[in-house]
Amino acid sequence: MIRPSLRSTLGCYTIILPGTVLLLTFVYLPVVWAFSKSLYEFEVGGQARFVGLANYKEYLTLDPTCWPSAANMLLLTMFAVCVRLTLPLIVAKLIHSLPRERWRHFYRVMFLAPIVVPGVAVQLIWQGMIYADHGLLNSLLRGLDLAHLTHGWLSDPHTALAAVMMVGFPFVGGFEVLIYYAGLSAIPDSVNEAASLEGCTGVSKFFRIDIPLILSQLKLILLLTVIGGMQGFEGLFILTRGGPGFKTTVPGLWMYFNAFSFQRMGYACAIGVLLFLAILTMTLLNFRYFKSAEKIKGES
Repeated sequence: MIRPSLRSTLGCYTIILPGTVLLLTFVYLPVVWAFSKSLYEFEVGGQARFVGLANYKEYLTLDPTCWPSAANMLLLTMFAVCVRLTLPLIVAKLIHSLPRERWRHFYRVMFLAPIVVPGVAVQLIWQGMIYADHGLLNSLLRGLDLAHLTHGWLSDPHTALAAVMMVGFPFVGGFEVLIYYAGLSAIPDSVNEAASLEGCTGVSKFFRIDIPLILSQLKLILLLTVIGGMQGFEGLFILTRGGPGFKTTVPGLWMYFNAFSFQRMGYACAIGVLLFLAILTMTLLNFRYFKSAEKIKGES
């Protein structure tokens, strides 16, 4: 006869079994497949030929896009980290400081509403309505009698990468604002009252009390931003397709082109494996050196 505790344990494992099987089948199995196929040269439906580490050697030593695309990826990621760790936090703090809950709710909804707009639509709006030859930016410059500054922002090699960085201005995403707002709301009232009694208010309280207590939220946003910046390429594919030349090419976009345009699946898998290792390294460094609020409390 099965004991009640064992029956309960088996029931829990039975509940999570379908999710585990799906996770292994559609997440971990493709990763293992990519690692193994990165050692081969093949096309979709074609004969695979074992080449060992030749794909890695070619990409790291012979591919002219390797290091420029890595530099572009680092610049875009660092810029995204800077803006997402600051501007949404400031907005969340301003909303949290409002005296009435009705207004706090209104502004939370207002900043959350743009999330429902598909990311592709946002990219197309910036491409066709803001950066176009007769778009908002060039029209504004002409209206200010600065017509000599108008040009193709996404087609100019000197401004293409900067133009891509500015997509999404003013960079106050509803997701980040809600995460920071939740962290600020979780600060106990006793801490806020003690800070007020000690005369720690305003900007001083923000840096000395609020930020140390929301380090967990900062760590989460940092991790998601780094991962998204290193593996993302959808926006660049829509805006510039890596051009002009290779000025806005990133490793993820080059991996996509090799897989689906050049039919070099093994080579694309090798690029994907290198991206995986780079993202894993950055994630481990984040966990190792970026302490959360809980760790700081435990050490204190």
